[in-house]
Amino acid sequence: MAKKKWLHKILAILPSISLIVILLISSFEIGAYGDWNFYEKEYEKYKVADELYMEMPDIMKVTKFMMSYLRGNEKKLSIETEVEGNIQDFFNEKDRLHMADVQGLFLGGLAIRRGAIIVLLFSMAALVLMKADWKRLIPQMYQRVLAVFLALTAVAGFLFSRDFNKYFVIFHHIFFNNNLWILDPAEDYMIRMLPEGFFYDMVMRIGSIFAVFLIVSLVCSIVQKKINKRCDSR
Repeated sequence: MAKKKWLHKILAILPSISLIVILLISSFEIGAYGDWNFYEKEYEKYKVADELYMEMPDIMKVTKFMMSYLRGNEKKLSIETEVEGNIQDFFNEKDRLHMADVQGLFLGGLAIRRGAIIVLLFSMAALVLMKADWKRLIPQMYQRVLAVFLALTAVAGFLFSRDFNKYFVIFHHIFFNNNLWILDPAEDYMIRMLPEGFFYDMVMRIGSIFAVFLIVSLVCSIVQKKINKRCDSR
């Protein structure tokens, strides 16, 4: 009986972890694709049009094409536009090689989310089939998993807030096995379009969306626990 209860708890942990993974990756997707006005405001904030000698509609056209490429909707990262007074390809070969790596990360993240959804559904189905008290176990395990995750996130957030550039570089060293991400503003238009400040603001945007998701999910788990207590008292 004790072994069965432990199995139920382990199975309850799986959907809890899966849900957080799903919410995290969805936050990235919503942050990156949910509002094109965000990009335009960022470009105005960092005077990107002046840096590139481009008109805002052309910058947004390049941005939307680039983001479509990251989803795998474009075969090649290549788009002609007017930049510095000339009609030319906005991206150079180094940009294309680096963004191919970024596309791999993005598509990999979407694949992980699909896997997390499958794990969530199968673990929930297993709990139901095993007649586990999942309405009690899920909220309980989710809150414990969330507490651990928030502790780790708080540490990461503190480090990034102290020195964003340092940990931004560490991030690239971890996820890329080359130096293609080190771009030169004199040669690579992309780094002029996406300065470091833009990435900081994007991280804050994604973090805010993720925080809302976590708060809502936490509230749902708390409500469910209260419902369980009311049922016990009857």
